[in-house]
Amino acid sequence: MPPPATDRHRAAVLGSPIAHSLSPVLHRAAYAELGLTDWTYDRFDVDEAALPGFFAELGPEWAGLSLTMPLKRAVIPLLDGISETAASVDAVNTVVFGEDGRKTGDNTDIPGIVAALREHGVEKVENAAILGAGATASSALAALARICTGEVTVYVRSGARAAEMRGWAERLDVAVRIADWADAGEALRAPLVVATTPAGATDALAAAVPERPATLFDVLYDPWPTALAARWSAYGGAVVSGLDLLLHQAVLQVEQMTGRAPAPLAAMRKAGERALADR
Repeated sequence: MPPPATDRHRAAVLGSPIAHSLSPVLHRAAYAELGLTDWTYDRFDVDEAALPGFFAELGPEWAGLSLTMPLKRAVIPLLDGISETAASVDAVNTVVFGEDGRKTGDNTDIPGIVAALREHGVEKVENAAILGAGATASSALAALARICTGEVTVYVRSGARAAEMRGWAERLDVAVRIADWADAGEALRAPLVVATTPAGATDALAAAVPERPATLFDVLYDPWPTALAARWSAYGGAVVSGLDLLLHQAVLQVEQMTGRAPAPLAAMRKAGERALADR
């Protein structure tokens, strides 16, 4: 099957810092598997100040962009429109360029979280816990709005973060209880725990993992496993990693940018695991 009739064969991931990104590995693996030999995918270190200038230089050969921090909100004013999913959390991680030049933003992190959990057998939960309240936590909350039938408890370190999460909960129509980080050990008894914190932030919680844990979704993937994920797995609990999230959101990006579906998840996973093993 030939690639879609388009002259747009360039894509890239933007962010700052960006050297660590696995996105080029995943997208290039997809292109190779799909036979898109004339497609390229690069990475560019771009911060918020440089983003408008980068957009101004884009030519008609561009098909799409992946965006990571700190650009997920900064990009919105530069776009012609965004999806309902992206609007729900004011965050865009995917830009697709139409044949007419229209630039449309989407958020594949949210359905990516849902898909990664589904792949591990988690489709519905009665309640859940989120560790942390940063940028990723809002996407996690939006994903839980789709699969959690009850209350989500969010463990935070500051009053400002608590207020932010209450705002997101109201906007997403999710029942949320805010709890202090000092009590985060209690979160580990939930049927689904989503850890959205930076590396090392949950290490001290490993000692609090219960004897029969349920499912942990830790959004980190390097270094892996985290201390929490390692203890969780050792106790027989199900663990979903940040690589799972990265893969599933990238699958959706490949499909949107190339017009080819389904994207080759297995080939992308193999490439990502090999790249991580080589680090």
